[in-house]
Amino acid sequence: MWRLVRPDAARALEDEAVRRGLPRYVDVARDRRKAKFLIAKSLPADFQSDDSTGDLWRLHRSLLREYQEFEAEVAAGEAEPEEASPNFLDLKAELAKRIMAECHFCMRRCGVDRLRGERGYCRVGDEFEVSSWFHHLGEEPELVPSGTVFTLGCTIRCIHCQNWSISQWYESGTSMTPFEMAKIVEGLRRGGCRNLNMVGGEPTPYCWLWIETMRLVDVNIPTVWNSNSYYSPETAELLAGFIDVYLLDFKYGNNRCAEEISDAPGYWEACTRNHLMAERYGELLIRVLVLPEHNECCTRPILEWIAKNLRPWTRVNVMFQYRPEWRAYQRRELSRRLRREEMEEALRIAREVGIRNLVWD
Repeated sequence: MWRLVRPDAARALEDEAVRRGLPRYVDVARDRRKAKFLIAKSLPADFQSDDSTGDLWRLHRSLLREYQEFEAEVAAGEAEPEEASPNFLDLKAELAKRIMAECHFCMRRCGVDRLRGERGYCRVGDEFEVSSWFHHLGEEPELVPSGTVFTLGCTIRCIHCQNWSISQWYESGTSMTPFEMAKIVEGLRRGGCRNLNMVGGEPTPYCWLWIETMRLVDVNIPTVWNSNSYYSPETAELLAGFIDVYLLDFKYGNNRCAEEISDAPGYWEACTRNHLMAERYGELLIRVLVLPEHNECCTRPILEWIAKNLRPWTRVNVMFQYRPEWRAYQRRELSRRLRREEMEEALRIAREVGIRNLVWD
């Protein structure tokens, strides 16, 4: 049925631009390669729960180098993944749990003890709070049908947020444990979804819970980290060797716009760092939402940075879906939709700076 609704998605995995931008994802989606979380479960990690956090991070960094070599051996058919205990994913879970006790998954570094019921800026606790999960047909064609899980809460507050009822807790979510979520993930894959799409809101506050979930998942499914890019260096390290596709927003071309519109100080530094980490350890699909009157201050510097710093065939979606939502009326320029000339200008900028693998909608 989805092929009738999205015929472009039915052909997407054969598309040359998709295969050049996301070659490993295509193979995992077709079950020709193993997802990173399964490979991580096959890499032994010699640690104890009472080891110091510093020692665990040093081990993690050492194993991340081994992981990259092991993944290449698996891809070449020189090694066969076989679950170890304890393993690299177990180590990630232990480190993520320790972050929960002094939360710094995002750039705010609230420092609250979420294991003891404290909640920071995002208001996320120690369980999943889920808005919905379903076969998403509205994503980029190569992702459709996408096994999408919308969790509540967010690490920033975009005044124009299109998912504001989810990100700002206007909805009541369904509480779930990692065990319950693992069953959902397996069901989505067995139901024909090409991937697990972790989104919100924002997946960052749920990093520990997602890792715990995937420790329990046995099916081969590519993981998609659908994020605003405002996460900490520690979170970026935990995602390496766990996430297959980084579906990252690149929201602003400067910190002033990020702070005024999304309450995200230091966004540029965090976003650029996390895009570089994503390219190093996974595959990237970047979303650039074009905002009214923000082509010169945001769209241009974003696309220039991408063209200069990332691989030539990095897949970039220039999005024209902006509509005034939530509190967008608080800024004059955000109180209207895009004009046609703004869309045309954004595409012209993308071509001028040399973006090769361009998608737009």
